[in-house]
Amino acid sequence: MIHIFQEYGGTLLYGLGQTLLCSLIALFLSLVIGTLFALMEESETKWLREVARVYIEVFRNIPLLVITMFFYVVFPLYIIKMSGFVAGTIGLTLYTSAFIAETVRAGIQSVDPGQMEGARANGMTYWQAMRYVVLPQAFRYVIPPLGNQFVNLVKNSSTLAFVAGFDLMYEGNIIASNSLETMSTYACVALLYLIITMPVSYYMKYLENKLA
Repeated sequence: MIHIFQEYGGTLLYGLGQTLLCSLIALFLSLVIGTLFALMEESETKWLREVARVYIEVFRNIPLLVITMFFYVVFPLYIIKMSGFVAGTIGLTLYTSAFIAETVRAGIQSVDPGQMEGARANGMTYWQAMRYVVLPQAFRYVIPPLGNQFVNLVKNSSTLAFVAGFDLMYEGNIIASNSLETMSTYACVALLYLIITMPVSYYMKYLENKLA
């Protein structure tokens, strides 16, 4: 392993940087989109609930690789060509946002219904009550599950390797094929993934125990 880091350390770190960048962009966008669809699911408007339900069911039940390949292969044929990194990030965002929507919705449902009723009784609209009263409490409940989603997102980012996204897994594949040091190379890749995910996992467990 040490000689792999010595010879290809720069390449691995570049892949690690791409993985982190993709993961952070996808995390931010999927959190925004997922929260929006969670609110739509809990909306008083029927068509908003139906749209949210269709979105969530579609992207939860299609494999991430299929979504990514759609944006990398099919999308450019009819609209605009995009790099593997962009296609992978979009696919990862859409896929993860469906799971985050369900997580946030569970948090909203965990809040005492009296909170919404009280806010509405004090003159707030439905969306104002959600924004200022319900959502802040809901996010407190779902911080640990959202952390788990982030860990899954980082691991799922390895799908970029299939679309030349220059992520950690892609660079690992290139190194393994060039050096013929398959075991050592993938051990290094696994170690770098652990460096990202393990601190997040332990911090989420700490938060979960503290909030409990």
